[in-house]
Amino acid sequence: MIGYLSGKIISSKPTQLLLDVNGVGYNINISINTFEKIAEKDTVNLYIHTNVKDDSISLYGFYSEAEKEMFELLISISGIGPKLALSLLSGIETSDLKEAIEIGDVSRIVSIPGIGRKTAERLILELKSKVADVITVGEPFVHRGIKQEAVAALTTLGYNHATAEKVVRQVLSSNNNRTLEEVIKHALSELNK
Repeated sequence: MIGYLSGKIISSKPTQLLLDVNGVGYNINISINTFEKIAEKDTVNLYIHTNVKDDSISLYGFYSEAEKEMFELLISISGIGPKLALSLLSGIETSDLKEAIEIGDVSRIVSIPGIGRKTAERLILELKSKVADVITVGEPFVHRGIKQEAVAALTTLGYNHATAEKVVRQVLSSNNNRTLEEVIKHALSELNK
């Protein structure tokens, strides 16, 4: 099975990538989070999950090993196939999904398009003890409270949850020592550009 590919990007769109590896073109399904991380690159290294069915072989590519591990945990749950798992990872960062599962935050998982309450509850029940093994690199835990509060404030103001989360993450990545008020102020200025 293919576990890792490195090559030149021939074409890409938010959920799919055509990668040239030594003259062979691979169609690879990717999450929107992976797409955002590789958007400005000509060549890329991806961790690959090979999904074999009776009638097809599909490749799923991930920018980080943690995202691949989370994907494999998600598809181990009955009723969650590769497409739904990829949709989940497109709607939330791996570190945030891990935290939501660990603390049992059903509402956070349900906010991802295509995920219902029963699926979210089953996901938490089945993965709570397993996600601890997924090593994620993200913002320090102390800043997650500020991040969550800022995202909640922006969604209360009418902004889309995924958009608010992305902007707040960008604001915190440029300077993670900001207060809640500063984060909201900078996020609003980014959203209103």
